Amino acid sequence: MKRRDLIALGAASAISAQLGAPHIARAQALSKLSFIPVTDLTVLDPFFAGPDVTSLHAFNVYETLYAMDRTLVPQRQMVAGETVEDGGKRVTMTLREGLRFHDGAPVLASDVVASLRKWGTIDVLGAKLMSVTDSLTAVSDSVVEFRLKRPFPLLTTALSKPGTFTAFIMPARLIPLSGTGKLTEIVGSGPYQYRADERVIGSRVVYTKFDAYVPRKEPGNWLAGGRVAHYPRVVWTVIPDAATAAATMQKGEADWWGDTPPDLAPLLRSDKRLQVQVQDLLGGDMVMRFNALYPPFDNPALRHAILPAIRQSEFMTAICGEDRSLWRDGVGAFSRGKPMSSDAGLEIMTGNLDAARAAVKAAGYQGEKIVVMVAADYPALYAVAMVGADLLKKLGFTVELLTLDYGSYTQRRASKAVPGQGGWNVFFNNFNGYSRLDPAAHLGISSAWAGWPKIDEIEGLRDRWFEAADLASQREIARQIQLLVVRDAPFISLGTFYGLTAFDRRLTGIEHGISPFFNVRPA
Repeated sequence: MKRRDLIALGAASAISAQLGAPHIARAQALSKLSFIPVTDLTVLDPFFAGPDVTSLHAFNVYETLYAMDRTLVPQRQMVAGETVEDGGKRVTMTLREGLRFHDGAPVLASDVVASLRKWGTIDVLGAKLMSVTDSLTAVSDSVVEFRLKRPFPLLTTALSKPGTFTAFIMPARLIPLSGTGKLTEIVGSGPYQYRADERVIGSRVVYTKFDAYVPRKEPGNWLAGGRVAHYPRVVWTVIPDAATAAATMQKGEADWWGDTPPDLAPLLRSDKRLQVQVQDLLGGDMVMRFNALYPPFDNPALRHAILPAIRQSEFMTAICGEDRSLWRDGVGAFSRGKPMSSDAGLEIMTGNLDAARAAVKAAGYQGEKIVVMVAADYPALYAVAMVGADLLKKLGFTVELLTLDYGSYTQRRASKAVPGQGGWNVFFNNFNGYSRLDPAAHLGISSAWAGWPKIDEIEGLRDRWFEAADLASQREIARQIQLLVVRDAPFISLGTFYGLTAFDRRLTGIEHGISPFFNVRPA
């Protein structure tokens, strides 16, 4: 029996119960926003790891100098204004008035400088920006100055990009612990503040409205513009079982389910009080990532040997079923349908197991054990990992499944330890579309991200991409990068899926893409 059938058995009683119960009064509903996340918030530090739940948490708590609007154009956020001099090599930014951290301290330019310097050591695009920066200084308490070696057209894009490792601003005093996984004091300057005193690991996360926050005057426009906290409290209730989460939504005990499994969408759509929509219009891109530090996947030929066996549709149907409106195959290194995407080299992925087995043998695989990490409490990742692990077994790999909760999974993938001794050989990851738009911030092609492949030709082409004179030149460089990704397989693209979210129709302000809690309110 399918999961949707199992939950349907309990749906009738749930629906009849809610028909006989009074709806929550509007005044009471305004006191709290109840949210069900895809998994528990086990990583609080946005500079340590960038899973989706950590990004969502961070966008509520922290701010950025600039923020992207719905057209992916950077807009001022913490910045009141900027000046550009010396042919674009000197950029000064003035902070807007009224910025305060949740501990009551004013946000100073020195906090910004410390945060950006740290961010520049962990983010791919941030590192590129810092490589062309001669100096980054606090000219005064409210003015930050970049002195660049040469103009950097993507400056505000770098400082506003969502996705993995966003340039969030935090107090300078906390920077020494940021990026270590040991940052537990969460102090930002955003519209909501994290309540450590109400945190229940594995069960609950609480945010409260920061009364001293002063929103921008412009209307909210995705992550840009005025960020208004309409609810005094936001409570995440972690519900690992999808059937229970669906029943919770039907009974009106939660307002919003952040990640709704496609097989339960028809049931939720049948409830007239609930709306189900695609969350990220760019889609999430699933990848298989290899550890290039240790055998056997330090051998590019062995990574490449897996490609003939890949049929992206098999991975996507494991997440979304047969509904083709929710997934795409034919996906390469960059976000599908965007300017940098192409089909270069993808013809090798035909699902030919015999060809792949022969290639694996020819590449010299000797039967050694490979540790495949699986996130048990993240449904989409779990589904893809099960398909991937089974495929690797069919190709003759000796697979050891390492099943972890998502928090442990995220932390372990950062380990460079020997596989089987705290390390790993393969994991699966979901990149949001913003992380794979182009080579600028693409972690998968970087040697800095978990897996640590060193492919000098890709790094060289990425540098050329920044210097390209026009879009046509950029697209050609991106095509060449994709061919190298196919050749050396630092990761394997497994397709794009369009995740769903469900919420009470009485809510408005829920955005496509990353959707923080600010600007969400009763309709």
